[in-house]
Amino acid sequence: MRWILASLLGLSLCVAQTHAQDSDPYLWLEEVDGERALEWVRDQNDSTFRRLKASPLFEELHAQAREVLNSKQRLPQVRQEGDWLYNFWRDASNPRGMLRRTTLESFSRETPDWEVVIDIDQLGKDEGEQWVYKGMDCLPKHPEHCLVQLSPGGGDATVTREFNSVNKTFTVGGFSLPLAKGGLSWIDADTVYVSTDFGPGSMTDSGYPRITKRWKRGAPLAEAETLHEGASSAVSVYAFRLRSAAGDIDLVREGLSFWTTAYYQLDGEEKVRLDLPSTASVTGLFQGRLVLSLKEDWARGGERYRQGTILLADPAALRGDPEGVIDRVIEPDERTVVESVTTTDNHLLVTVLENVRGRIYRFTPGAEGTFDRTSIAFPDNGALSITSTDDESGDFFAQFESFTTPPALYFVKAGDWSPQRVKSQPPSFDGERFRTEQFFATSQDGTRVPYFVVIAKDAELNGQNPTHIFSYGGFRNALTPSYSGSYEALSGAYGKLWLERGGVFVLANIRGGGEFGPAWHAAALKENRERAFEDFEAIAEDLVARKITSPEHLGIEGRSNGGLLVGATMVRRPELYGAIICGVPLLDMRRYHRLLAGASWMAEYGDPDKPEEWAYISPYSPYQNVKPEVDYPAVFFYTSTRDDRVHPGHARKMAARMQEFGQEVWYYENMEGGHGGSSTNDQLAYRLALAYSHLWTQLQ
Repeated sequence: MRWILASLLGLSLCVAQTHAQDSDPYLWLEEVDGERALEWVRDQNDSTFRRLKASPLFEELHAQAREVLNSKQRLPQVRQEGDWLYNFWRDASNPRGMLRRTTLESFSRETPDWEVVIDIDQLGKDEGEQWVYKGMDCLPKHPEHCLVQLSPGGGDATVTREFNSVNKTFTVGGFSLPLAKGGLSWIDADTVYVSTDFGPGSMTDSGYPRITKRWKRGAPLAEAETLHEGASSAVSVYAFRLRSAAGDIDLVREGLSFWTTAYYQLDGEEKVRLDLPSTASVTGLFQGRLVLSLKEDWARGGERYRQGTILLADPAALRGDPEGVIDRVIEPDERTVVESVTTTDNHLLVTVLENVRGRIYRFTPGAEGTFDRTSIAFPDNGALSITSTDDESGDFFAQFESFTTPPALYFVKAGDWSPQRVKSQPPSFDGERFRTEQFFATSQDGTRVPYFVVIAKDAELNGQNPTHIFSYGGFRNALTPSYSGSYEALSGAYGKLWLERGGVFVLANIRGGGEFGPAWHAAALKENRERAFEDFEAIAEDLVARKITSPEHLGIEGRSNGGLLVGATMVRRPELYGAIICGVPLLDMRRYHRLLAGASWMAEYGDPDKPEEWAYISPYSPYQNVKPEVDYPAVFFYTSTRDDRVHPGHARKMAARMQEFGQEVWYYENMEGGHGGSSTNDQLAYRLALAYSHLWTQLQ
């Protein structure tokens, strides 16, 4: 009888949820390219444009943003491939961009000689398509065999084409894939791994490939050899080859959920599942040994490895061979977290965050499983990232930047290990006028949560300063001090459009992110999601208590998961803020798992179809909790029609509902741009000008 009652209860809840969804008056806005929905989008875009067209402030901000983003003095991001340094570059002359290359010797000069490899603007004109470049992967030591990915409009789905970077032409009859999520990866010059849409039933519920195959050159794709099939409930499946000087290893990765994975080693005709915790990640190969990153404690064979530890493992040890060896490389402490591990033939380069500040350490194998650790002397109090390495020599490039220091590229030569600055971006704003401080707010459960404040040195603490908080708080992503303020490549535009005009900028390192390792992220998972919101609210209150600002002068911004963050905190505590910027957001948490890639995020948020999980999601879901009788801060929503990751319906429906309730809403939907929201610098400049016009209009 008990199971019958439970079944009836579950059925009634499901019926109630289905009825609530069917009664949603704005479901039609989920039709991405529906005629009625697109007419609504065009009307919203026109309304926002008309509101700003006559504004001298908007025109000035737009011009400044374009100047910064299209500046030819920006720091080129380079990637080494053999004797060449490659860079993808956009500017006013090439809005879609060009893949170009130069030599190391030429790059060290003030004005390098760049050779254009692919002109995306010209390619688009030739083919009648708005191509967005998504990357090129070349077979090591074989530059004639590369794979180029292109997206029509900037979404995650791409076409893949083989490309010869020696003669700069696409390979006639080479490997290629039609538009789909997934792609190809090299095994050798005549063989690739392929994960793509093979037809009905071949994709997961999240919209990614669940089948991976081995494909020989010249054979039809239909004849490719199936290697692994994952469950439809998995996130994705793909195969890849890890390479090292001591031998290569082929793996299949099946994402069981966003945070759990099964790894299989391919060895001839054999496929063996590796004995790893489902939360562990394989991040590389060093001298024939797998680099492992642990996201939880691991007890194995009498040893206990702590969460966050980086290990080197003989593949045999993970296949049950008692002679296989596993060694510790680095164990982080409470305020230190490993951000990335980069391998060369003879060294491990480990980028860490120490109190959210970047460091790079070199690890060299010592005696009996030990490693010699050496700190590489980069500038302090900023963000560091390794941008490219040369495996054989061990030389590498790294970028350093801070909130007020423009990005600079350093070259580190193996053996010397002294960083030499080879390129730096001229300042986009006068960073000497500002100071950066790190403060800690106390969250509701007593946790101390750090945040950075960038403020003019002569600013008065009178509660009147227009203040802009940017945060994310999810998916283990860490926000670090950058010249862009946020994680977008903005080349210092925020300093010109905000700081120099008298604004204060705040970066909030709330739980859910990766600033202090896996535990910092796990603290805000699923039923604990509201801790991220409480952290954010504690920082807002701390800013007011310090008299840096006050609610009427406080604007908040988040995008993607950060869009959910600001949407949720807006409906929870509308009195705390004066303006909201909500970009490419998740907002309807009852239906997020049914829209595009949403099913892949249930390990982060929970499953709203399960009554016990909807019980903790429903109190914060913005779309369900916005109320007609509440006075909310003015909101600027932005999204992209071609975002095939986070459905544009979230922003559309929330904007429509708030307008129905008489709230002030600004809305902008770029008709392309993907989840990034823009495909060109000019599109990005327009959106930035809208966002800062919104803040200045509301917060002064």
